[in-house]
Amino acid sequence: MDLHEVRRVRATLALLVADVLASVPRKDQRAKGDCYLRGLMLDGRRKSIQAMAERLPDGNEQNLQQFVNQSTWDPVPVQRRINERLLPLIRPLAWVIDDVSVPKDGRMSVGVAPQYCGALGKRANCQVAVSVHAASDTASCPLQWRLFLPGEWAADSHRRTRTLVPPEVTHQEKWRLALDMLDSLADWGMTPPAVVADAAYGTNAHLRAALSERGLTYVLSIRSDVSAHPFGTQPVAPDRKGDVGCWPQPRYRHKAPSGESPVCWRNRRPRRHPRRHGCATVSHGCRRTFCVRWPAGRFRRPA
Repeated sequence: MDLHEVRRVRATLALLVADVLASVPRKDQRAKGDCYLRGLMLDGRRKSIQAMAERLPDGNEQNLQQFVNQSTWDPVPVQRRINERLLPLIRPLAWVIDDVSVPKDGRMSVGVAPQYCGALGKRANCQVAVSVHAASDTASCPLQWRLFLPGEWAADSHRRTRTLVPPEVTHQEKWRLALDMLDSLADWGMTPPAVVADAAYGTNAHLRAALSERGLTYVLSIRSDVSAHPFGTQPVAPDRKGDVGCWPQPRYRHKAPSGESPVCWRNRRPRRHPRRHGCATVSHGCRRTFCVRWPAGRFRRPA
């Protein structure tokens, strides 16, 4: 939007700010919030505070910096109110667990460490944030997000003190951060129609088990080399030979009572009767219809 378009909707924007920032105690803080939001809406590739302050007629870099970094207002009620307004509008078909990486350097930039960077497709210095988005065919919005704190950062008391990392913020696996966000949203009375995620999360058996324990419907991608075994089978751990070396991994050495065989998801044409498979249309894309095909029946969760 250009400056003229932002001015045209400023009255409507003021009503939105009054509602969303109602929990912010001071009037001047709410005014800075209104200014910051207009800066985000304006055209421009860079959305840094300095760049937005230069574009806004009433922009003040110091005021915006204090509003974002130093003002003592609680963002949680603001985030909750935004969700309460947007969820009925979006009417999501699913909630999406994902993470985003931002290439970044600097020893005192919180969370920056050598790790896999999806934006670059390789290992590099970056920040990683885990998020839960509500998504439909036409719109989406982030419901919650958490900065992933690598173990080296969590254990470095000097950097934590210098950068004001709260004591309660510790190193957690990304799938645990996602679960914490789902639990927090549930405390607000918000439950997903379904949870979806890619193989970076779906291959984790602990996440799948936790979603099942919470009674949540989910569709998670897994790696193509993961095998699914019939529900009635049980893994058997072979005896360890000697005291040296690792413990042997459990193996599925017996067939299920039903006589079914395990399925490897990389097999495009499993050796099974066509009627023993299910197929469903999941979405009409912009160019074609997307379908899902899977072996019918109950399976033991891949570990």
